[in-house]
Amino acid sequence: MMIAGIDEAGKGPVIGPMCVGGIKIEESRAHILKVLGVADSKKLTPKKREHLAAQIKKYADDFFILEVSPSQIDELRKIMSMNEIMVVCFSKVLEYLKPDVVFADAADVKAERFAYNLRRQYAKTNPAHAEEIEIICEHQADMIYPVVSAASIIAKVRRDELIKELKQEWGDFGSGYPSDPKTKEFLLKWGKEHSGEFPSIVRQSWQTLVNIREELKKDELK
Repeated sequence: MMIAGIDEAGKGPVIGPMCVGGIKIEESRAHILKVLGVADSKKLTPKKREHLAAQIKKYADDFFILEVSPSQIDELRKIMSMNEIMVVCFSKVLEYLKPDVVFADAADVKAERFAYNLRRQYAKTNPAHAEEIEIICEHQADMIYPVVSAASIIAKVRRDELIKELKQEWGDFGSGYPSDPKTKEFLLKWGKEHSGEFPSIVRQSWQTLVNIREELKKDELK
């Protein structure tokens, strides 16, 4: 029986893409993930994550990483919520892997609702398989199921690679998260220098941007 894990990296940042990772492995061989030492990606050092990502890809039967750009997120946000976007993205990964059972980190306050919506979305492209597949969605699934931890690791490593590339092109903007003072400083400076316009690496639909634009307007009126 083929099992899969799906998790995301970069759902919350105001700068940079989101990556949704998925790995598929034969259940009888899944114990190897524990042997490798996979764990919640947030608790691992970047170097450890990179090492593990290479090992995961080596031993997994298949893997897939969906990269979602800031502009794609902004476009989707015009017609759906972030939770609905997560459903669509997880379904895309599921479409590629087509396991018998999938474990996913629930991107909704109600894990059961996320599982129901994921099955419904998946059924649009794979109606027959959507009836057969077992979908298990839980909060903090990356801390419970090694297969989800593994998906989280490959997603995080890929996002880190993309962020590194963006920094080489645009300069150091910190972590890209709204709570990061360095990120806010970068956005304020950019906004001042470019009349409130922001580059394509920024998620324009984020409340952070709304707040920064208001801040810039106040500064202009002073």
